[in-house]
Amino acid sequence: MCYFWSLITRDNPNLLMMKNSALLILIVFLASGCRQEADPLSVLKDGQWIDLTWAFDEQSVYWPTNIPFTRDTVFEGMTEQGYYYSSFHFAAEEHGGTHFDAPVHFAEGGMTVEQVEVEQLTGPGVLVDVSSQAADNRDYQITAEDLQTWEEEHGRIPDGAIVLFNTGFWKFYPDKLAYTGTHLSGQEGVDNLSFPGIHPDAARWLVEHRDIKAVGLDTPSIDYGKSDDFMTHRILFAHGLTAYENLARLDDLPPNGFWVMALPMKIRGGSGAPLRIVAFLP
Repeated sequence: MCYFWSLITRDNPNLLMMKNSALLILIVFLASGCRQEADPLSVLKDGQWIDLTWAFDEQSVYWPTNIPFTRDTVFEGMTEQGYYYSSFHFAAEEHGGTHFDAPVHFAEGGMTVEQVEVEQLTGPGVLVDVSSQAADNRDYQITAEDLQTWEEEHGRIPDGAIVLFNTGFWKFYPDKLAYTGTHLSGQEGVDNLSFPGIHPDAARWLVEHRDIKAVGLDTPSIDYGKSDDFMTHRILFAHGLTAYENLARLDDLPPNGFWVMALPMKIRGGSGAPLRIVAFLP
């Protein structure tokens, strides 16, 4: 029998005071046959990482009034000293491609990108699938009822969760016409945007009834394309939440049971930033 068994059964008043704690430790040791503790990193070694990020290039989708991503060669090839070297220059607005929205984007005095703590950038993931609704209506707005239906099937959205929405539109990226509803630029492009988003009532339900860290979806904006007041942004960011837009491969995720890591470029004073976001499946 393990050492801990004799420890808690010995006729010693001081040791008996440790009974509850020692019993708990005993259970853990007995479960492993009193063998050496398992590798604490095994869950990471055996899991699967899913990249939810689109690569940045000249095809990356940006808001119609934004300057698109550009990349130029500084040097590429063999140097005079005889070794290979490459370096490139890129330029991009904060809000385009797979990117991160900080609260200050729509909340005066809100956190800028570098002020968002790492703790808020990672958490248990929840995936709400509304792809069937969006397939019937490309201007679909995700409702509080969609969230409540998800909870009826999978349980309460956990505290500290990152809630992702799969509209199915990621499959159209980077075809701007199919993905955003228009290939036009400038204000004319904005006027013709058409894609799903989160209804303000769903945003209110989340901040009033659940304690989450962030939302994300596979469209250019968490507000639907025809929004002219961006109320969903305003509601969520006023409560300190963050958002991820233009996500990829959401069909690869289950409804829950995964972990999200969303790490934006740490731009001081930024309202947003290019984002590398991944999900981990144990």
